[in-house]
Amino acid sequence: MDATKLVSVYIKMRDAKDALTREYEAKINEVKEQMELVEQALLEICKETGQDGGKTAYGTFSRTVKTRYWTNDWGSMYRFIKDNDAIQLLEQRVHQGNMKQFLTENPGLLPEGLNTDSKYSITVRRASK
Repeated sequence: MDATKLVSVYIKMRDAKDALTREYEAKINEVKEQMELVEQALLEICKETGQDGGKTAYGTFSRTVKTRYWTNDWGSMYRFIKDNDAIQLLEQRVHQGNMKQFLTENPGLLPEGLNTDSKYSITVRRASK
Protein backbone atom coordinates (compact mmCIF):
# COMPACT_ATOMS: atom_id res chain seq x y z
CA MET A 1 0.00 0.00 0.00
CA ASP A 2 1.10 3.54 -0.75
CA ALA A 3 1.02 5.77 2.35
CA THR A 4 0.67 8.95 0.27
CA LYS A 5 -2.48 7.70 -1.38
CA LEU A 6 -3.88 6.37 1.91
CA VAL A 7 -3.35 9.72 3.65
CA SER A 8 -4.97 11.55 0.73
CA VAL A 9 -8.00 9.25 0.82
CA TYR A 10 -8.21 9.50 4.60
CA ILE A 11 -8.26 13.31 4.52
CA LYS A 12 -10.97 13.34 1.82
CA MET A 13 -13.07 10.90 3.87
CA ARG A 14 -12.59 12.95 7.04
CA ASP A 15 -13.62 16.14 5.20
CA ALA A 16 -16.74 14.39 3.88
CA LYS A 17 -17.57 13.12 7.37
CA ASP A 18 -17.12 16.62 8.82
CA ALA A 19 -19.42 18.11 6.16
CA LEU A 20 -22.10 15.50 6.89
CA THR A 21 -21.76 16.14 10.63
CA ARG A 22 -22.19 19.91 10.17
CA GLU A 23 -25.25 19.34 7.96
CA TYR A 24 -26.74 16.89 10.47
CA GLU A 25 -26.09 19.19 13.44
CA ALA A 26 -27.68 22.15 11.64
CA LYS A 27 -30.84 20.14 10.91
CA ILE A 28 -30.97 18.74 14.44
CA ASN A 29 -30.62 22.26 15.87
CA GLU A 30 -33.55 23.45 13.73
CA VAL A 31 -35.74 20.64 15.07
CA LYS A 32 -34.58 21.29 18.66
CA GLU A 33 -35.50 24.97 18.34
CA GLN A 34 -38.96 24.05 17.05
CA MET A 35 -39.42 21.51 19.87
CA GLU A 36 -38.47 24.17 22.43
CA LEU A 37 -41.21 26.44 21.07
CA VAL A 38 -43.76 23.62 21.44
CA GLU A 39 -42.47 22.85 24.96
CA GLN A 40 -42.88 26.50 25.94
CA ALA A 41 -46.44 26.50 24.61
CA LEU A 42 -47.23 23.33 26.62
CA LEU A 43 -45.69 24.89 29.75
CA GLU A 44 -47.92 27.92 29.21
CA ILE A 45 -50.98 25.62 28.99
CA CYS A 46 -49.94 24.02 32.29
CA LYS A 47 -49.52 27.45 33.87
CA GLU A 48 -52.90 28.71 32.60
CA THR A 49 -54.81 25.57 33.64
CA GLY A 50 -52.94 24.94 36.89
CA GLN A 51 -52.30 21.35 35.83
CA ASP A 52 -49.04 19.43 35.63
CA GLY A 53 -49.86 17.77 32.33
CA GLY A 54 -52.56 16.48 30.09
CA LYS A 55 -53.72 13.76 27.75
CA THR A 56 -54.44 14.18 24.06
CA ALA A 57 -55.40 11.86 21.24
CA TYR A 58 -51.72 11.83 20.19
CA GLY A 59 -50.12 11.32 23.58
CA THR A 60 -49.63 12.83 27.01
CA PHE A 61 -47.49 15.65 28.34
CA SER A 62 -46.32 16.35 31.84
CA ARG A 63 -44.58 19.22 33.56
CA THR A 64 -41.67 18.31 35.82
CA VAL A 65 -39.03 20.25 37.70
CA LYS A 66 -35.43 19.53 36.72
CA THR A 67 -32.74 20.84 39.05
CA ARG A 68 -29.01 21.00 38.29
CA TYR A 69 -26.21 21.58 40.77
CA TRP A 70 -22.69 22.88 40.16
CA THR A 71 -20.00 24.86 41.92
CA ASN A 72 -17.76 27.76 41.05
CA ASP A 73 -15.49 27.04 44.01
CA TRP A 74 -14.06 23.50 43.88
CA GLY A 75 -11.80 24.08 46.86
CA SER A 76 -14.78 24.81 49.08
CA MET A 77 -16.73 21.93 47.54
CA TYR A 78 -13.92 19.44 48.24
CA ARG A 79 -13.67 20.69 51.85
CA PHE A 80 -17.45 20.39 52.25
CA ILE A 81 -17.40 16.83 50.89
CA LYS A 82 -14.49 15.88 53.15
CA ASP A 83 -15.92 17.59 56.25
CA ASN A 84 -19.31 15.92 55.77
CA ASP A 85 -17.99 12.54 54.60
CA ALA A 86 -20.16 13.00 51.50
CA ILE A 87 -18.07 11.36 48.76
CA GLN A 88 -21.33 10.22 47.11
CA LEU A 89 -21.77 13.80 45.88
CA LEU A 90 -19.13 13.16 43.21
CA GLU A 91 -19.61 11.17 40.02
CA GLN A 92 -17.82 7.86 39.70
CA ARG A 93 -15.25 8.30 36.97
CA VAL A 94 -11.51 8.71 36.78
CA HIS A 95 -10.02 11.88 35.29
CA GLN A 96 -7.91 10.39 32.50
CA GLY A 97 -5.22 13.08 32.29
CA ASN A 98 -4.78 13.40 36.05
CA MET A 99 -4.55 9.62 36.52
CA LYS A 100 -1.94 9.36 33.75
CA GLN A 101 0.11 12.13 35.38
CA PHE A 102 -0.25 10.57 38.86
CA LEU A 103 0.90 7.15 37.63
CA THR A 104 3.83 8.72 35.79
CA GLU A 105 4.89 10.53 38.95
CA ASN A 106 4.14 7.55 41.22
CA PRO A 107 4.86 4.38 39.20
CA GLY A 108 4.72 2.13 42.28
CA LEU A 109 1.29 3.31 43.44
CA LEU A 110 -1.70 1.64 41.80
CA PRO A 111 -5.22 1.90 43.19
CA GLU A 112 -6.83 -1.48 43.76
CA GLY A 113 -9.32 -2.25 41.00
CA LEU A 114 -7.82 0.19 38.48
CA ASN A 115 -8.27 -1.01 34.90
CA THR A 116 -6.30 0.25 31.93
CA ASP A 117 -6.59 -0.15 28.19
CA SER A 118 -3.90 1.03 25.80
CA LYS A 119 -3.81 0.73 22.03
CA TYR A 120 -1.99 2.26 19.11
CA SER A 121 -3.84 4.81 17.02
CA ILE A 122 -3.06 6.86 13.93
CA THR A 123 -3.30 10.64 13.68
CA VAL A 124 -3.51 12.12 10.20
CA ARG A 125 -2.79 15.81 9.65
CA ARG A 126 -3.30 17.80 6.50
CA ALA A 127 -0.07 19.10 4.90
CA SER A 128 0.53 22.82 5.44
CA LYS A 129 0.29 24.92 2.31
